[in-house]
Amino acid sequence: MEFSSESAHRQWLETQAALPQGFRVGATRFTFTPVEVPKPAFMNLTLIALDRPSPDFAAVFTRNAFPGAPVQIGRKRLAEPTLGAILVNNKVSNVCAPKGVEASERLCAAAAAELGLRAEDVLPSSTGVIGWTLPVAAMVGALPAAAAALQSRSILPAALGIMTTDLYPKIRQAEVAGGRVVGIAKGAGMIEPNLATMLVYLLTDMAVPRAVLRRLLPAAVADSFNAISIDSDQSTSDTVVAVSSGVVSGVPEAAFAEALHRVCRGLAEDVVRNGEGVHHVMKVTVQGAPDAALAKAVGKSVANSPLFQCALCGNDPNIGRLVCAVGKYLGNYRPDVDVSRCRITLGGHLVFADGAFRIAADTERTLSAYFRQAELYESAPPDARGVFRPPISWPPHERAVEIGIDLGIGPAAFTVIGADRSHEYISENADYRS
Repeated sequence: MEFSSESAHRQWLETQAALPQGFRVGATRFTFTPVEVPKPAFMNLTLIALDRPSPDFAAVFTRNAFPGAPVQIGRKRLAEPTLGAILVNNKVSNVCAPKGVEASERLCAAAAAELGLRAEDVLPSSTGVIGWTLPVAAMVGALPAAAAALQSRSILPAALGIMTTDLYPKIRQAEVAGGRVVGIAKGAGMIEPNLATMLVYLLTDMAVPRAVLRRLLPAAVADSFNAISIDSDQSTSDTVVAVSSGVVSGVPEAAFAEALHRVCRGLAEDVVRNGEGVHHVMKVTVQGAPDAALAKAVGKSVANSPLFQCALCGNDPNIGRLVCAVGKYLGNYRPDVDVSRCRITLGGHLVFADGAFRIAADTERTLSAYFRQAELYESAPPDARGVFRPPISWPPHERAVEIGIDLGIGPAAFTVIGADRSHEYISENADYRS
């Protein structure tokens, strides 16, 4: 797909945004003053509510050893009989903050009171600055407005409400046998499997039993959200939640699984495309591996190579950096692998085989033009402070730089989705809290 303007992209999002039956969303925005930085800030508070609490829900969380308080609570919520609502805030992640669990539980209780639920029926999610404390009193005061805004038409207010450094909201949907899966995601930096600094909410009106949903969600996450990387950093707040309202019965499990996977894969690519300062998306497909784990590891070595990321950002087809990234992983972690059959393609052009480059006189010009064709935007001049900012607020296209690596020694394959490294990435993360 291609979008000529922010308006065109927003119109397309609205075609994806119809809520499945049995759900409502509402959001509100308010100002507060962080204790840690005494100047006004904005926070969005978002509610995702079911018409009736459902026993059929699943979640996958970060593996970071310092998870946020909402993740700690979310893990406990998996043992509860039902889920009735999800409460999301941006700006403050509630990670390693004093009395963070107590703060999130107080907010869950206040949201439950607004919605007529048990406190344990509410799952909290927070994203934003690590280490800051939640402005609980201000958030409790804003909850009635979020509840009053609840509506059953569109998920777009929630997609907008959960954004932090995202340039634009992310929504994907799939329809199967009269039912729907609709998902939203936020995430732009601190992106590396397992999961990313992401919040993802997947809503369906198709009746999927709890045990089945908890089996299918990790499988869908494995080669979508756990197959992406922007900057190799794993967040403390990653959360992917799937909930069924159970309204539409009789949908085959395989059909639902395919729809869930399609939505997850689309959102995962959207997260990378909207990464902080991302100019190019890269898709690294490794095949001919003895197992998928090795294929994934080699793909990640390429996607996470700072030198190759910078070359890609500059539209420089530096094949040496690509080969180096492949050899770095294999030489250090799998020296037993025979690399003599390794073949590498870039945009369908063979660039490496039989241990040597395969580059004709005009290959680099062709590949540089290919990189430019996949570029999302060119850097604008820095502002008066020397800060680079993306000049766009929508994705102009969904093209990617395709990298193929064939190890020639087995039947397994895996695709990793990564991105380049730019001036804008440095500016965003140098200026994030100030």
